[in-house]
Amino acid sequence: MLSGNLIELDALRYTPAGVPVVNFRLSHASEQIEAGSRRAVQCEVAGMAFEREARLMAAARPGMQVKVTGFLAGKSRESKQLVLHATNIEFVEGV
Repeated sequence: MLSGNLIELDALRYTPAGVPVVNFRLSHASEQIEAGSRRAVQCEVAGMAFEREARLMAAARPGMQVKVTGFLAGKSRESKQLVLHATNIEFVEGV
């Protein structure tokens, strides 16, 4: 699970099999405990969503806060760059 600010959102598109997909990018910032000390963590993570989650994300706007549950996988067979594949998306209200 990763929460963050939606900073990029591509247009909804369809795979050759007709499956809806959308690519996005999240900016995450938090404080974590590592080796007994607080550590500020900041990162940007590329993500993608299919089917229902793609439709949900496509209705979002950059700047919205989201909580994404999913898994990490390589971007492609040739690339080891990690991409977060969203299996559940929640929009955080009041932020």
